[in-house]
Amino acid sequence: MRAVVFAAEGQLTLEERPTPEPGYKEILIETAAVGICGTDTHVFDGEFEGTVFPLVPGHEATGTIVALGKGVNDGVYHFKVGDHVAVNPSTTCGECEFCLNGHQNLCPKWNGLGVVASDGASQQFFTAPSTNVYKLDPATDLYQAALIEPLACAIRGWDVLPRRLGDHVLVYGAGTMGLLMAQLAGRAGAATVSIVDLNEDRLQVAAECGIVNRYTSADQADRAKWDVVIDCTGNIRAIEDALTRVKPAGFFQDFGVAPADRTAQYSPFRVYRDEISIVGTMAVLNSFGRAVELFQAGAINAKAMISHSFTLDDYAEALEMFRAGTGRKLQIRPNDTESRVLIP
Repeated sequence: MRAVVFAAEGQLTLEERPTPEPGYKEILIETAAVGICGTDTHVFDGEFEGTVFPLVPGHEATGTIVALGKGVNDGVYHFKVGDHVAVNPSTTCGECEFCLNGHQNLCPKWNGLGVVASDGASQQFFTAPSTNVYKLDPATDLYQAALIEPLACAIRGWDVLPRRLGDHVLVYGAGTMGLLMAQLAGRAGAATVSIVDLNEDRLQVAAECGIVNRYTSADQADRAKWDVVIDCTGNIRAIEDALTRVKPAGFFQDFGVAPADRTAQYSPFRVYRDEISIVGTMAVLNSFGRAVELFQAGAINAKAMISHSFTLDDYAEALEMFRAGTGRKLQIRPNDTESRVLIP
């Protein structure tokens, strides 16, 4: 089979490899689709903590079960060959303070398939622990369902926000994560949802996803403050601006991944005086199963969010297109024979 490999920092190759064999309580999956994510660029550039090269990237994955390792169905699971599945890429040690206290996403030995030390899904077949595999309804679109993993991250984001009925929510950034957070806002009780992005094309996607209030600057809105403000850009200037938009007693969330060595300026006095709560959110925590349920219930407009699919041969092109910020969600479909423009 063929696989994309990050051979070393900044080095990408396409290799022929033996099809992996599923080990004990592992499942072999034929890959349908893998989303390209900002994490992939950080991994490729050697900026992600703990990455071990060489590594097959790809952590937003769906596919079809082709083989079961020993012990998979000895307990609560009932997987079979042919099942359509989505895969939670996160694995943890299960023994540390954070795992035992319900914060597995903060485990110091946190490992993500295609991110840290285990190969991901940018290959024709990949293996995953059975505990990380979730069955999908047969009618679920396997390509669109690759959005389930980022949706699980968005659900985790909302888990640490107040989710009060009637709040006014402002989201910075209309990329994949911003669109997901904004689409979930209504289900979290928001009275209004607004989104800000400098890219008019991305605001068009937001419109297709049902976000009514769309701006290139929050100054254009008909209100000056919001109960909940979420940054999904990781851009320092956006973060600094977003913090000024929070209503007294409101919440600000750092969702986007800012560079580790950058700092943002804000008024500590205002945080004190107005009782502003600042919260972070990291990856997935007990939210993947809920993401499957919400996705299959039609909570997001997945079709509007995916614009291009690429073969393994065109992985480098997909990565550069992602860096350029063009298109919508970009996917790798390892078993396709041609790349496609799904939404011009």
